[in-house]
Amino acid sequence: MTNNLFKILIVPSLLIAFHSHAEETTEAPAANQISISADRQEGQLKENVGIFEKNVEIIHGNRRITADRLEVHKRDDLGDNKQLLIATGSPAYFEETQADGTIMSASANEVRYDVSQRFLTLIGDASIAQAGQKITAKSITYDIEQQLISAEKDENSTDRVHTILVPVENKKEDDKGQP
Repeated sequence: MTNNLFKILIVPSLLIAFHSHAEETTEAPAANQISISADRQEGQLKENVGIFEKNVEIIHGNRRITADRLEVHKRDDLGDNKQLLIATGSPAYFEETQADGTIMSASANEVRYDVSQRFLTLIGDASIAQAGQKITAKSITYDIEQQLISAEKDENSTDRVHTILVPVENKKEDDKGQP
């Protein structure tokens, strides 16, 4: 009798829980969801830091980061999304598809991305490119939201900041034959 009561009470509870979970997982992923894959993962739970190593790939909305190593810091002082991603590699890559469909790509020995501030910091052999325009420097900071970029050379190097600008073609319609 108690075994039958157990089946009557517990099985429907499990089905309801499973059904609720299935509904959550079939919905479109949240815009703030970050998907990370790597060969190795470690968590420092007290510090709220996740460490991913070897063959790391991060997908966050229209952004993609690849690296040899990634640290994901989650803290209240980092704002709404609360994540700071620190990717390192030889080099680490960051790319984001812009609203107009162009791809902004960046690479450096260290790529830092503050998710809530949408702020990108590239350190060491930094490069950023979009729509044929390219900047290379020792370090580059880019406020994606404000579209502000700053690049600096290494003070101990003779290499300077280098920018390549590509002329933008004027795509006005031809007015020939119009009065």
